[in-house]
Amino acid sequence: MSITHIIISSLCTSLGALPAFLIKDVSHKGKDTLLAYTAGIMVAASAYGLIPSAIKLSNLTVLVIGMLIGTFVLTLIESLLPHTDLDHSANQSSANPRIVFLFLIAMSIHNLPEGLSVGISNYNNEEGIGSLVAFAIGLQNIPDGFLVALFLVTQNVKPLKAVVLSSLTGLIEMCSGFIGIFFGSAFENIVPFGLAFAAGSMLFVVYKELIPESHGDGNERMATIAFIFGFITMILLTEWFR
Repeated sequence: MSITHIIISSLCTSLGALPAFLIKDVSHKGKDTLLAYTAGIMVAASAYGLIPSAIKLSNLTVLVIGMLIGTFVLTLIESLLPHTDLDHSANQSSANPRIVFLFLIAMSIHNLPEGLSVGISNYNNEEGIGSLVAFAIGLQNIPDGFLVALFLVTQNVKPLKAVVLSSLTGLIEMCSGFIGIFFGSAFENIVPFGLAFAAGSMLFVVYKELIPESHGDGNERMATIAFIFGFITMILLTEWFR
């Protein structure tokens, strides 16, 4: 039954990605708006979810070390990837592989500690806590899946491919969940570092790629408003799913 919890929780990512099939013929201004909205959600997820959770489970030292390592790793990955100049023309028609790859890396890292949390809670399963954690993370995975698919569509990735790639990030969470349930307390102390690492990597991608990408076409005001709405949306979702 515990394994079923992990599988269902992870598959909620795929469920959240399905609306990507309905997003078609978005204007360049619309893509910048959606991209900024995505950035707002990611910043809120880090500042309102990952960072407080890391502090609650450990301390400020763990938080700072984890965030710096996450930033360093993403900086290293980004520096090793082939660089292409951003195309801010209205006729942009192809995805920027570097930005897509960095985003998927950040979201996959974000899913690792979540999967471990579900697995470890089901390993202990005191007073049915495993079911509650799996349910909470599963609900959160629905907007996560939509977030990944939404971003990919703004980067001109075809809807089917966007859903598949979004589902793969959920698969990574499922694998980390299995690690958590099979090895239990051995990985319990890693979760706070993982949360802080995820926060650092996500903030890197937002500031280095998403914000510049959404502000390069004269849509700064709309993108800024969308960023704030995305931030508020994630806070509301976090409160709702608690």
